[in-house]
Amino acid sequence: MSKLISVIMGIYNCGNTLAEALDSIIAQTYENWEIIMCDDGSSDNTLEVAQNYVNGFPDKIRLLKNDKNMGLNFTLNKCLKEAKGFYIARMDGDDISYPERFSEELKLFEVNPEISIVSSPMELFDEEGVWGRTSVKVSPQKRDFVKSTQFCHAACMVKKEAYDAVGGYSVDKKLLRVEDYHLWIKMYQKGYIGMNIEKPLYKMRDDRNAQARRKFRYRLNEAYVKHYAIKHFGLPIQNYIYCLKPIILGLTPSFIYKILHRRKNSGEN
Repeated sequence: MSKLISVIMGIYNCGNTLAEALDSIIAQTYENWEIIMCDDGSSDNTLEVAQNYVNGFPDKIRLLKNDKNMGLNFTLNKCLKEAKGFYIARMDGDDISYPERFSEELKLFEVNPEISIVSSPMELFDEEGVWGRTSVKVSPQKRDFVKSTQFCHAACMVKKEAYDAVGGYSVDKKLLRVEDYHLWIKMYQKGYIGMNIEKPLYKMRDDRNAQARRKFRYRLNEAYVKHYAIKHFGLPIQNYIYCLKPIILGLTPSFIYKILHRRKNSGEN
């Protein structure tokens, strides 16, 4: 019998895009899945859209609700408590999964039973279409985490036992927007490792709204996690130079950052 995949989603003010995101899960070629959504205090019609899907798929989709905005790490932990699957997959309410995403991720688990994390590159798109893609390392090692997070969070699938072993996401203001980065480090500390598929299986919305959410305090949070990785992996002291990069980027004027971001992910020289 095929193993159940629990899709966990923290949803917040994504009423205009949520239907497309959910439709991309419903269209998966692998059909043994459930979706657990938690609304994190939305002020638009997100809750209404989500409830319509629960009504249409009562055996497959569940909806939770926070009384107020609590942040993604708290919200995903709430979803995890309800998850029944052997695997946990992530999905964001403004993105799109390709139909073969789950099937391809499960194949990698089957071929490599020693791994607990699977992800893939993400295509980046806006109102004009796909404009770039992220790059990934196939088999990340501990030392790679000082440079950047090594798995695209929204595109990942993880064995639930790995989540349970580290107590899920750490809830801390210093980890907002980098909760996944910290999660992978915790998992690698416990001996859980992962791999990336080289072809994109996920489309991440990267438009003006997404860019506006990149606040300086989240750059400080990224620097904190890099410091955490260096300390807990026992890496050489010269790696602390990597802690400066997110701070420098955070101080870069937004129009320059946008140019650099586009060049990096579009393959421009």
